[in-house]
Amino acid sequence: MNDLVRQHTALGDSDLEWLHLLVSEWQLLSDLSFADLVLWVPTRDGARYVSVAQMRPNTGPTSYQDDMVGHLVPRGRRPMLDAALDEGRIVREGDPEWREEVPVRVESIPVRREGRVLGVIARNTNLLTVRTPSRLELTYLQSASDLAQMIAAGTFPFPGQQVDMDASPRAGDGLIRLDADGVVQYASPNALSAYHRLGLAADLVGHHLGRTTAELAPARGPVDEALVKLASGWAPREFEVEGDDGVIQLRAIPLKPKGAHIGSLVLLRDVTELRRRERELITKDATIREIHHRVKNNLQTVAALLRLQARRMDSPQGREALNEAVRRVGSIAIVHETLSQNLDERVEFDDIADRVLAMVAEISPGRVTGRRTGRFGILDAEVATPLSMVLTEILQNALEHGFGPGQQGSVEVAAVRTGGPTAARGAGGRAESRLRVTVEDDGRGLPEGFDPHRAGNLGLQIVRTLVEGELGGTFDMVPAPERGTRVVLDIPVRAGKH
Repeated sequence: MNDLVRQHTALGDSDLEWLHLLVSEWQLLSDLSFADLVLWVPTRDGARYVSVAQMRPNTGPTSYQDDMVGHLVPRGRRPMLDAALDEGRIVREGDPEWREEVPVRVESIPVRREGRVLGVIARNTNLLTVRTPSRLELTYLQSASDLAQMIAAGTFPFPGQQVDMDASPRAGDGLIRLDADGVVQYASPNALSAYHRLGLAADLVGHHLGRTTAELAPARGPVDEALVKLASGWAPREFEVEGDDGVIQLRAIPLKPKGAHIGSLVLLRDVTELRRRERELITKDATIREIHHRVKNNLQTVAALLRLQARRMDSPQGREALNEAVRRVGSIAIVHETLSQNLDERVEFDDIADRVLAMVAEISPGRVTGRRTGRFGILDAEVATPLSMVLTEILQNALEHGFGPGQQGSVEVAAVRTGGPTAARGAGGRAESRLRVTVEDDGRGLPEGFDPHRAGNLGLQIVRTLVEGELGGTFDMVPAPERGTRVVLDIPVRAGKH
């Protein structure tokens, strides 16, 4: 719609915003009218109309099989559009049109904003299935007529009341028509069922909806006057009411077709099961976070016990082995601590990498500084946990074997993500990207003839097993271009936000 309006018409940004607000609401008008809606806006030169939006009803057959958006019609070909635009009134005169042997009644509703007519809504009703209307259909049509008059007067939609079409109740979910005092004139079967779920034993017709709704809400002190007012339909609001056995979502729409308040429409939807599932998910999320928190605490307890044992050992080799185990356990604890603070099983790994780098640097025999460049991005927990251990082992190996006591140096961890949502698909059909991690130091370098894929060092065995077996990636350790050692990891990760 933005492109069509800016390309063909003279409407400004504020007018375009009004049309967007109208289009966010007009599914209701279409459903209540049992009719297709097409929004026509005059072109910049005034010689034609351009169709910028279209809506089909959920409550009846369509009048347009084809998409009308983008069509241009010369002025004069559709006199009802001209009359509605020029005279600023709803035009209903004229015989039905025949489209593919289907009679269609056409009406034109001017779209007014601040005294100016911006365009015209053509309301097209398929007459092929017309029959004697029921009470429900009569209520729908009367409500549609009131809304059409409000659109023509520029009082609907309501400014500042942007509606989420997917989340808000629709006419078919449940509809209640109130008079000017808030008393129910009509309630659809779905609306009655929703109120019975709240605990209503009688009919709604003839009762004041606001007071009835407040009485059905759990008694927690005096009757909520705000709830009485909201459910009476005096203001355009959306709210929820929770009873002992159900939850209903309501949306109030005041009706002022000729400027005076004549009543209200209340759309409602039974959202009991939806809210129950949401609570279950919230409980599940809280449970998962609590489990991660407890795992982190248990790992820290294990690390503390290992430190105590290390302090009591006389053998330097045994003490160092226990200290290495403390760091391995600590790297896993960092991941679980991060997971305990998230709503899903994904973590921002950059913070974990920085903490692992700081933790390992504390045990450096020399004065070695560490830094990270690039971004790891967000990773699944199943990748983050082994990757944190791999990073710990590589850094620990670099500091332990690359630098002597008192020696100065540096270690750099560089991360690069490649690919994205359009990358190749991996197992399960999920898009995959690649994560390339380079750890480079300027220490003494590798011994002559060293083969990282055959070395018996426990740390390198852990790295090989995790990278190749668990992460499905590759691992290599080579001399750095100038001095020191370079370790390169390349692993597949789930494509997503980097």
